[in-house]
Amino acid sequence: MTTTELSPELLTGLRDLETPTVSDALDRLGIPGQCLGIMPLDRGFRMAGPAFTVKYCDDYVTGGSVGDFIDDIAPGQVAVLDNRGRLDVTVWGDLMTILAGRKGVAGTVVDGVCRDVRRALALDYPLFTRGNWMRTGKDRVQLEAVGVPVEIGGVVVRPGDVLVGDANGVVAVPAHRAEEVLAVAQDIEAAEERIREQVQNGVSLREARKQAGYHSLQTRVG
Repeated sequence: MTTTELSPELLTGLRDLETPTVSDALDRLGIPGQCLGIMPLDRGFRMAGPAFTVKYCDDYVTGGSVGDFIDDIAPGQVAVLDNRGRLDVTVWGDLMTILAGRKGVAGTVVDGVCRDVRRALALDYPLFTRGNWMRTGKDRVQLEAVGVPVEIGGVVVRPGDVLVGDANGVVAVPAHRAEEVLAVAQDIEAAEERIREQVQNGVSLREARKQAGYHSLQTRVG
């Protein structure tokens, strides 16, 4: 499945689900997709969109640029930046936030840190990182490649894979299995909603879970 084949309904469906539910669906299908340590700057941030991938490398000799790739990202895509988890230099700042927001980029995921946090919060731009730090990556890291597989929180993300983020963190859904993941996640959400309704109506948690098959919802199939 290519990026253009990801329907708006599919992306909306994934965005409307909580990431724990998507995570459970990934577990059930045996897909590693939970991006460890990547969290939102603001717990209210939500996003879902196909990945526009960017990879960085060190450049201590010639000096490097964090790149002008923001000009090439399409509306609705998620900027996915692999800075190898570095916490000492940033690869995303306020100019990129402003431009991304203006272009309608769905959000940014950084395996590393960002800076100019106040601007992102003021613009309500979904930004998911390992934290924030003021030191620039200019002349310290260099853009190595765009549109290649990257690693985010221990998960390989390929161009076009769907990144879903909310208060709980970020999950990556392989594009070619996105419809399958969505269907399983919606089934899990429906089962958990039945449990919530029954508990509110006085049914014991044990019985409600038993009726919904709760303990097998995340169990890997196949």
